[in-house]
Amino acid sequence: MLIFKGMRFPIDVILVWIRWYASYPLSYRHLEEMMEERGVSVDHSSINRWAIRFLPLIEKMARKHRRPVGGSWRMDETYIKVKGVWKYLYRALDKQGQTVDFLLTAKRDMAAAKRFFDKAMSANGDPDKIAMDKSGANKAAIDEVNTGRDVPIVVRQVKYLNNIVEQDHRAIKRLTRSMLNFKSFRSAASVLAGIELMQIRKGQFEINGADAMSFADQFSTLARMVRPA
Repeated sequence: MLIFKGMRFPIDVILVWIRWYASYPLSYRHLEEMMEERGVSVDHSSINRWAIRFLPLIEKMARKHRRPVGGSWRMDETYIKVKGVWKYLYRALDKQGQTVDFLLTAKRDMAAAKRFFDKAMSANGDPDKIAMDKSGANKAAIDEVNTGRDVPIVVRQVKYLNNIVEQDHRAIKRLTRSMLNFKSFRSAASVLAGIELMQIRKGQFEINGADAMSFADQFSTLARMVRPA
């Protein structure tokens, strides 16, 4: 657990704080007050630093232990406010509702959509088909991906097919609403990595004994696998 070396608080306590923050609609100040009631004094700014530092590392480790997703994806983007300005969170689920991937971007255009597809396909392989809304930018991005392919990815721009990912956006928005606006793009990307990880509670991890573990135990196990770069 070298990444936690030198921490003032026990590892398990830090993991509880950052897991609660990414799992429930709580602000850092809420967590500070909750811990104060339990006789633990910690400043909310410390919880903020831990979340930004550790959540993306744990999410990165989780990617190495995820089961493969299905070949039929539902892709869409939603809005996240950073320093008072709307940014864009691209997301995709498979038709079973399993998380495929996500990417926070400053702009909503063809280049951003192409970056998302490149990231998702690099990590998960190429899908057979993708459902999306009528966005011309998203369609242009997948058309570029299909350029030169012997077997193109099938694109279906049918709104009702995307209901599953649009519903899933609501869980993300519910959590970020209580965070009262991210102060930087980096902090937003880091915390969103943790939030997205918390949404993966659908048997997507391949960890020894995972089926008998609570999600909290799976989160702790993944954290303990992280090693310094």
